[in-house]
Amino acid sequence: MSPALRIDMAFDFICPWCLIGKRQLEQAVAQLQQDLPNQGVSIAWQGVQLLPHLPVIGESFHDFYLRRLGSEAAVRGRQRQVQEAAAAVGLQFNFERIQRMPNTADAHRLLCQAAVLGSPQQRDQLLERLFAAHFEHGEDLGNSNTLLAIAEACGYSREAMARALYGDGRPFLPAEVSAHSVPQFVFDGQLQLSGALPAEQLLRGIHAALGMVQQRSLPV
Repeated sequence: MSPALRIDMAFDFICPWCLIGKRQLEQAVAQLQQDLPNQGVSIAWQGVQLLPHLPVIGESFHDFYLRRLGSEAAVRGRQRQVQEAAAAVGLQFNFERIQRMPNTADAHRLLCQAAVLGSPQQRDQLLERLFAAHFEHGEDLGNSNTLLAIAEACGYSREAMARALYGDGRPFLPAEVSAHSVPQFVFDGQLQLSGALPAEQLLRGIHAALGMVQQRSLPV
């Protein structure tokens, strides 16, 4: 098998385009594995806290978007746009269930702890469950008890995961992440693409990155 191509995806749990982009990336990788079954892929999930200024208890989801978009009609229009994009990749967001725009600092810390304590598959399960908690179930990702219950359901020790949570709203500032917008995809540390791009475009990016790898391996 060829050496695994590393793909870094920057995301935040409260960004619907990140979950849509995650699905599009998964489609692109699935197609790559059909085209090149011997080509390995490694995905690194890079958390970015989009709203570090939020209080630890978050704020009203409705009020946040009303203030940002300016009117109820604009909020409904944006949600329709997102729902249409989500439906195209098999997702459904339940915006009416979301009461809080959460502070996601501890949710990101939880996922980092999961990567240390569990397998990649277990971490990926937790990532999916955290996205679903916000967009499907309307659970508060800023609530420590909610986060720890989700982690326990994914097989993690509540006590071990609790050590990763600060509970005071301090921003999540990982040194290794330089992305300022999400979703963002970096292939092999070189080629960067931003936005919830179609799977076909992400697949072209993957092939371009693989071409760069092959070029570097050629004798001078």
